[in-house]
Amino acid sequence: QVQLVESGGGLVQPGGSLRLSCAPSGSVISPNAMGWYRQAPGKQRELVATATIGGSTNYADSVKGRFTISRDNAKNTVYLQMNSLKPEDTAAYYCNLRRWGIPAYNYWGQGTQVTVSS
Repeated sequence: QVQLVESGGGLVQPGGSLRLSCAPSGSVISPNAMGWYRQAPGKQRELVATATIGGSTNYADSVKGRFTISRDNAKNTVYLQMNSLKPEDTAAYYCNLRRWGIPAYNYWGQGTQVTVSS
């Protein structure tokens, strides 16, 4: 079973930056889409950003202009550069790798905590 290994979370002051990364623990066929989601206490998991193998990206309105998603297709690794962080960005961040067709898969990471606080 493939596991996604996330890193880069932590505690940062408002206005600061963090960079998250996520890579599969083993070999996978290239995903069609890679993305980041987040879940704050008492709230539903929500999309933060996604990137397709074709280069298309999609962002939640709340992070546009502050967060940038990127992917290394050779390593099947996805990154999330987070700038100008706000307290409302505090959440557990989960990466996702998804492939449709044959073989199809939908892998989730275990989550990495991001806390924005002074």
